[in-house]
Amino acid sequence: QVQLVESGGGLVQAGGSLRLSCTASGLNFSTYAMGWFRQAAGKEREFVGVVRWSYTFTHYANSVKGRFTISRDNAKNTVYLQMNSLRPEDTAVYLCAARSLYGTHWFEAQNYDYWGQGTQVTVST
Repeated sequence: QVQLVESGGGLVQAGGSLRLSCTASGLNFSTYAMGWFRQAAGKEREFVGVVRWSYTFTHYANSVKGRFTISRDNAKNTVYLQMNSLRPEDTAVYLCAARSLYGTHWFEAQNYDYWGQGTQVTVST
């Protein structure tokens, strides 16, 4: 049974930083691309970024480019999302997801096979 478990969310002031983690079990972690999405209350799920087999192959949403960084540690079956310069509009539930390493359309949630339950990030003014 595949499980993705996120942690590291919380309340932070605007301009602050948080690092989210997502630990996977039940799958061959290094053979999956790992993505982060977020969903604010009353809004659609939104792509944040994805890392393929290493940090050298990443894609980010324009809204977070330059502020957020995704990395992965295949030895620990864990993917990270370092979030800097946080803004109130970053407030959302952040979810990690796993999909095939290959193909395109990294930003489409429908292309991801496994999902975590999410962790809440709240950015105050």
